[in-house]
Amino acid sequence: MSTYTPINTAENLQVDGALGRFTYRRFGPRGGIPLVLVHRFRATVDWWDPEFLDILAADRDVILFDNIGIGYTGGDALITVEGFAAGAIDFIDALGLSEVDLLGWSFGGVVAQAITLMRPSLVRKLIVAGSGSGLAPDMPSITERVLQIMAKPNADLEDTLYLFYPETEEARKLGLEHFDKVSAAMPPGAPAVSEEAAMGQLQAITASLATPWEQVVENLKTITQPVLYANGMHDVMIHAFASYSAVEHLPSAKLVLYSDAGHAFLFQHLDEFTTEVKRFLAD
Repeated sequence: MSTYTPINTAENLQVDGALGRFTYRRFGPRGGIPLVLVHRFRATVDWWDPEFLDILAADRDVILFDNIGIGYTGGDALITVEGFAAGAIDFIDALGLSEVDLLGWSFGGVVAQAITLMRPSLVRKLIVAGSGSGLAPDMPSITERVLQIMAKPNADLEDTLYLFYPETEEARKLGLEHFDKVSAAMPPGAPAVSEEAAMGQLQAITASLATPWEQVVENLKTITQPVLYANGMHDVMIHAFASYSAVEHLPSAKLVLYSDAGHAFLFQHLDEFTTEVKRFLAD
């Protein structure tokens, strides 16, 4: 059981964009370049690790949001990566921000890269965590067990631990602590991601993986912003090979791999990764 007590509290805020009314939360001191977090498959603003947010927001403006059709934000389910990227851009524009840093985890990393491609002037620095850019040649395929869990409307704790953490005693302990923190901070009546929205995300992921690798490479070459790519070596959802393959083609990138971690390395190695993020984002 985690003994962590959240420092920051933030209420749900709303802002009207051209595509809809977005729900978001904002932590930390205002000023400088805000850090916008883009979340994973089947997650809302409630699913970020609160300690992760506290550390990042100790000295930085941190913004998290639900995209169109997700969680607290209404609207029809999105079905393409470009649609999710357009939603994120609309949200950032609605806040009146002309430049941001992005941190995308998992599916959010795919979306964050699409945002950077669609509106390069909006993004100063990009962090891609536990994600990839497409189906690179010789990349290990996703196993049937992972696909079955992803398709479940109500995956249980054991399923989620399998997706996010290696099957070691230490990793399991840290995984349980992470979910304890998230559960303790979860507001009463918090909305889940609807099955329609989740299937839209899955459709977007599937289409993204079908993009020819040659096109993916050409897209990566146009991302001139500094990029931090990071992953766990035992990621069963998006193999670390995807991170390596992407960084090969990015003009200005750094790759960090955690040998004992999986998809949720950013929470398993909370102090190390947040230190890496802060160092990367520093002017």
